[in-house]
Amino acid sequence: MQFLTLTLAFAAVAVAVPIDQNLVARAPPNVPTAAAAKTALAALTVAAQGSSTGYSRDLFPHWITQSGTCNTREVVLERDGTNVVQNSACAATSGTWVSPYDGATWTAASDLDIDHMVPLSNAWKSGAASWTTARRQAFANDLTNPQLLAVTDNVNSAKSDSGPETWKPPLSEYL
Repeated sequence: MQFLTLTLAFAAVAVAVPIDQNLVARAPPNVPTAAAAKTALAALTVAAQGSSTGYSRDLFPHWITQSGTCNTREVVLERDGTNVVQNSACAATSGTWVSPYDGATWTAASDLDIDHMVPLSNAWKSGAASWTTARRQAFANDLTNPQLLAVTDNVNSAKSDSGPETWKPPLSEYL
């Protein structure tokens, strides 16, 4: 669990660093200041990462219904985009998104993935293996913290399940 907390705090530092606001349409929610994130990091005890034994992405139910017909993915797309239009099923039919990881601009929601900044496998190895399914579902669909981001799909694929301790986005301004 300490490793997960450390990973989340490290991710918060990455997000808290000033970003050229011309590159990012909208920031994720509740991003701490750089000072607050550094304070949280300094207070942590580092623990060894756990095993990936038993991990399956399916153990983290994600893209659950948030409201009406809107699932977590559609909520993040609407939050992170500009001029987003959604159909009656809540699917984004148009809009503009700027990926914070590479600065690419997209007008088709299909070009975007919703990234778990702290990958689900990373969470598993950091203590989520002992969580209930409900707690893993809450983590995988967390709209309260800066955990979910709309990003270029192939950049997210390249990241795979690497955590912020080993993977850095290609856009250095994001760091």
